Amino acid sequence: MIKLKSERELAIMRRAGSIVAEVLGNIGSQIKPGVETLELDRYAEALIRRLGGKPAFKDYKDYPANICTSINETIVHGIPGKVVLRDGDIISIDVGVELEGYYADAAFTYPVGNIRRDSQQLIDVAQKSLEKGIEKAIPGNRISDISGAIQDFVESKGFNVIRDFIGHGIGSRLHEPPEIPNFVPDHKTAIESASDPRLEKGMVLAIEPMVAAGKYEVCILKDGWTAVTADRSRVAHFEHTVEITSKEPEILTLWQKKNR
Repeated sequence: MIKLKSERELAIMRRAGSIVAEVLGNIGSQIKPGVETLELDRYAEALIRRLGGKPAFKDYKDYPANICTSINETIVHGIPGKVVLRDGDIISIDVGVELEGYYADAAFTYPVGNIRRDSQQLIDVAQKSLEKGIEKAIPGNRISDISGAIQDFVESKGFNVIRDFIGHGIGSRLHEPPEIPNFVPDHKTAIESASDPRLEKGMVLAIEPMVAAGKYEVCILKDGWTAVTADRSRVAHFEHTVEITSKEPEILTLWQKKNR
């Protein structure tokens, strides 16, 4: 069942979202050739805790780190470690924060040094596809309106959306109903209402397209977490936690750069 959030719950989630946004907004300054992904994990943990939150991913289903650091062909769940960033890489940073029993979740893909033009195009398309999906997050629309907007845009640019990993509801749990695919199944012209609910004020969704330069098939590495493209093509991943309001969607994880 999809739980509609109260104003009290939304207020806490906005604060959690602001912490996620602060981490993603600032961690880019740490991303450069020669940096180990473990350093990024430590930076994020320190900032989350300093801002009053708790890293949501650590120990979630035994995940061993505070954030996910997914490089090049890694789609999601890349585990921070001794891997050193190289010039020309791209890296997705996925951050979750728990605050007073509620969650926010977002991801952003960053260039490392100087990247190829096709990698920049991949990043741009993935980021724009998230915007296209969020535009459809209004009352009366269905989940499939979000899914279709993302898929149509991505495929129109010659890329593919990953199908094995999808967005989700979020609230007092990191993952709640509904599921939010980034595609509409080919064999259905219309999705049954039970699996394609209408959006209502008070829903909160983590919308997260993962876009591959090649095919969308996935492999899981031996660590049981790291997901890579089967053809080892590069992937860009963007995510926001989004509140359904009575009018336009509100992005809870949007970074507002402060004058310092």
